[in-house]
Amino acid sequence: MTQRTVTARSGALDISALILLAVLLAAGLILNMTLGNALAMTGIKPQFIIAAYALAILLTRGGFAQAAVFGLISAAVIQINTSIPGLNFATEVAGALTMAALVRSDIRIAGRSVTPLVAAFAATLVSGALFAVAGTVLSGFAIEAALVKVPIVAGTAVFNAIVVQALYLPLRAVRRQ
Repeated sequence: MTQRTVTARSGALDISALILLAVLLAAGLILNMTLGNALAMTGIKPQFIIAAYALAILLTRGGFAQAAVFGLISAAVIQINTSIPGLNFATEVAGALTMAALVRSDIRIAGRSVTPLVAAFAATLVSGALFAVAGTVLSGFAIEAALVKVPIVAGTAVFNAIVVQALYLPLRAVRRQ
């Protein structure tokens, strides 16, 4: 009998990174369907799925290929409760690629790293703005109609940025153990 060795790392298909993403997406989906729906009454619709892939990209320091895979997997999960089926495949890949581009930055304020905050804000903003604009056009409305969604998209981006910044250090510590 010969032994086979399976490696856990393989570029965009890093098994440990995919497991991390799966766990975070499961938590994100549950939070979207519970806390997210409750908070929607305030005008902010948190997108814990975006926060989940943002955290996964931050924690793995994944490159663009891995980020694109994360975006596609996240979009598939979002199909459960999206208002425009299929659109998220483009918007989440764009958000994930934005995240991947920014995680390599070292953005600091007063000596403290705020890269997770800034990157998650930008990723959510890109994903949300694309969804708002494309969804408006696909629904047959003039592009100007998307302007009413700006406060929702901006509020969601701020919320996600805070969530990702708050969870990044504890999750990074757990992942290192």
